[in-house]
Amino acid sequence: MRVSLGVRRRTLHPGWLGLIALGATVVPGTADSAPLPPHTKIKLTVVQWMPTKGLYEQWGSLGGEFTVSDAGTLSMPVLGSVPVGDLDNTGLAAEIAKRLKDKIGLVDAPMAAVEILEYSPVYVVGEVTRPGEYKFSTGLTVLQAFAMSGGELRPTVAFENSADVTKLLGELKELDDSIIRSSTKIERLQAEMSGAKALEFVKQPASTDQFTAAIYSQEQVIFAARANLLERKSKSLMELRDLLGEEIHVLDEKTKSMDANIKSIQQQVDSTAMLVAKGAVVATRQGEVERSLRSYQDDKLDITTAIMRARQSISQTTRDLQALYDERQTQVASELQSERALLVQLKVKRETSQKLMLDNLSALAGSQRQGEKPALTFTIVRRDGGNMEEIGASETTALLPGDVIKVSRKATQDATPIGQAAPPGATHTDQASQ
Repeated sequence: MRVSLGVRRRTLHPGWLGLIALGATVVPGTADSAPLPPHTKIKLTVVQWMPTKGLYEQWGSLGGEFTVSDAGTLSMPVLGSVPVGDLDNTGLAAEIAKRLKDKIGLVDAPMAAVEILEYSPVYVVGEVTRPGEYKFSTGLTVLQAFAMSGGELRPTVAFENSADVTKLLGELKELDDSIIRSSTKIERLQAEMSGAKALEFVKQPASTDQFTAAIYSQEQVIFAARANLLERKSKSLMELRDLLGEEIHVLDEKTKSMDANIKSIQQQVDSTAMLVAKGAVVATRQGEVERSLRSYQDDKLDITTAIMRARQSISQTTRDLQALYDERQTQVASELQSERALLVQLKVKRETSQKLMLDNLSALAGSQRQGEKPALTFTIVRRDGGNMEEIGASETTALLPGDVIKVSRKATQDATPIGQAAPPGATHTDQASQ
């Protein structure tokens, strides 16, 4: 009885028969005897001999690309889940052919070929530059996987020669100089804020170096120049206010004289009016005297207006003088706040740079010491059935797909701690700490 699978068949060229007869097709460089661990990607080809046609026909619906699951099985059409176990590609091909024969009820088992497209990767962890997973190829050794991961992990150093050390020392010196400038400026601003007449530094110039003494001298000059500028502006305003006061005094005296003149003219007006009433003088004389009185009264009003304007100017000058001091205090306070923030940033940057230098000098000194370099050891973690076992390995040990290579250091007995590093690192470290 012939069973129909509904499988599309394809006639194969006779030249393929040599490969199919092997029961498995292997890509160059693969190993027939190696088991197929999880994540191995394969290509399955199933063919059957058709005696009536004298040809091999391929069962395309049963073949294709498959990946071994974490449970070590293949999910295939018709057969379902096929356990891989410890089978290699040849054994797996034979097992699939047998299962197809039993499942379908064929007289002769079909021919199956398993081609390994991609092995499960190997993993490198530990003291390596680039830990991670890497593609497996047949014949891969521990040393080759170690090289693929970038080799030995080296301590990160910012410099490896005296020029780099000198450069970082120069940066530290520049930061120190900036800190001195900022600290000195803060002292000068604090003195200006308090209204001090002279600038006194916490650290006396006599006990400082030449650079610090020069900074002190510059701040003294700035302090004196700013104080003189404030004094000139305030003195100018105060002189203007005094001048306006003198002007008011003169106008007051002039007002008194004007009052006397007005009083005299008023008496003339009164006497002239009496004479006009008696007919002793003409009426035009009375008009002339009254016009003279009004003229004096107008002049007095002008003087009164001038006094009011002078007093207004005095008030404005007083406000300008107060605003001058207020603006100066506001400016100094703003500069002081900014400079204090800058000083904090400079100190943090200096501490960071100094720590970086000390750490790198220690690492550099440790890497330059001979005979103290810890040896590297290799351990392979390999799946054995359902268990994971660790195997000691050397550089020439061959790997299997899915292996995990652990790279670690084995410290020597005579290794000196990094903190006890000898010269030349000690010399640079002393310079950095100073």
